[in-house]
Amino acid sequence: MVKPARGEQGRGITVGVADDAALDRAVTYALQFCPDVLVEELVAGEDLRVVVIDRHVVAAAVRRPAEVVGDGRHPVADLVRSTSRRRERATGGESRIPLDDTTAEVVAAAGYAMDDVPPNGERIPVRRTANLHTGGTIEDVTDRLHPEIAEAAVRAAESLGIPVTGIDFLVPAVDGPDYVFIEANERPGLANHEPQPVAERFVDLLFPETRRR
Repeated sequence: MVKPARGEQGRGITVGVADDAALDRAVTYALQFCPDVLVEELVAGEDLRVVVIDRHVVAAAVRRPAEVVGDGRHPVADLVRSTSRRRERATGGESRIPLDDTTAEVVAAAGYAMDDVPPNGERIPVRRTANLHTGGTIEDVTDRLHPEIAEAAVRAAESLGIPVTGIDFLVPAVDGPDYVFIEANERPGLANHEPQPVAERFVDLLFPETRRR
């Protein structure tokens, strides 16, 4: 996996680099967003975001990469466009699926071309990263979060000294103790974690005198 050392919204990230040529392309892409580039081990697991505010876990969510579902009538490219429009409407324009080389590569890895018509009900991945801004979806798992992962997220936030932090892990299971730390985000999105009271906890941090007792 190759990504900019500093960035946001999934920009500049390439997942699944398999050869030298792909590595060159991935590094060139990442350099468009930051002069420092990270090359990381690719680890299997669910993409887990844990939001820590004022040394407390306030939300946890599994993020999944964008996919489309075949209807037996439309080619993959049209399915991407229609799915992207639905995601845009549902998120107020925040989430959309790019129609770019990365999407075509992911679709090809699934055995399809962009102008192929997949059978009805066939689920086809179209992105490798689960970022909301590239069409990813999010599922609240706060009540299932294993306490060891929660503790690790709080420790990471405390070590960094950032009061509002989004800690990203890859985990075999949300309710299990195993995890791989990916990164910390100093400006995590707070609006996508319903039904958790993330915004309320953020206001409490800013105005502790108004906090409910």
